[in-house]
Amino acid sequence: MKQVVNMRSAWRWVKDHYESGLYLLVVLLLLLAIFKPQVPLKQQVHNYLLLVDVSQSMNAEDMRLNGKQVSRMAYTRHLMRKLVENSPCGTYFSLGVFAAEDVALIFTPLETCANYDVIVDTIEHLEWRMSWRGNSRISFGVKGAAKVFDSLNAPARLLFFTDGDEAPKVNAINKLRLDDVQIGENIVFVGIGGNEDVAIPRYNSSNKWVGYWSSDAKENSAGAVGITYNDTSRDDPDPVVASADFDRYLSKLESDYLKELAEEIHGQYILGEDRPEFYSFVQKQKPVASFVTAYSLRWVYLLLALALIIASYWPYIRQWRQARRG
Repeated sequence: MKQVVNMRSAWRWVKDHYESGLYLLVVLLLLLAIFKPQVPLKQQVHNYLLLVDVSQSMNAEDMRLNGKQVSRMAYTRHLMRKLVENSPCGTYFSLGVFAAEDVALIFTPLETCANYDVIVDTIEHLEWRMSWRGNSRISFGVKGAAKVFDSLNAPARLLFFTDGDEAPKVNAINKLRLDDVQIGENIVFVGIGGNEDVAIPRYNSSNKWVGYWSSDAKENSAGAVGITYNDTSRDDPDPVVASADFDRYLSKLESDYLKELAEEIHGQYILGEDRPEFYSFVQKQKPVASFVTAYSLRWVYLLLALALIIASYWPYIRQWRQARRG
């Protein structure tokens, strides 16, 4: 009998302090939302390696952006920046450049929201002078990317932005076999450039435009920087350029070649376009990495706090409904 009395007393106390208890819990949840909004969890995340072809053929101006004619490199920077902007928090990006026959990594995976300014600023400074020597062998670049993957310490989806213009051109003799590439399913070639042949601007070491690449350039590497740019003193007075329109080296997007490479390594190819379909394609790629990331619980705490505030008004809601029935 005594236990029944105690239970009734406890229930009466709860009813008398119902609102105070709920408001105390609300304050506690709000404090948790402010001071401890995250917990570490291992989860599947999107981890992208953005690899950019920085050969001089990427300076060809056959792309349009905001109604203006721009270079393939400028268009690539725009696509990459939009990818970062449209990616949710918890997405990781690495950045690398391709030139000649190898790949150089600029930074390892960085989380988008915490490092947004660093990622975007680095993308904005990508240009042809980052290349270390001439020629452009994309198949060798794929091999180089496979080595870079080891330094990432986590699987990544490689987005290789390139026009596919190689120098020297691929033939039966210099073609490199890629059947031993094990990361092929993680590689997506992003084709940049137009379908019509255009001349490639040539710049000196001070990035001053001096003309167009000639079809018989000494290094036969109009799709690349050329060894003259490793020694600025050889700009005397400027690099050799085409003497007439008919002498210009012409370049276009080699989409068929990139598709062939993608098929050989079991990768993918997509045309790089500033369209929702392109960004959607990238976002829909299956996450390939598992990182321990900070998972935000702030929305859970706030949702529970809102539910408790609504619950505190429940007695008044019941009284109002009963009064309406009466």
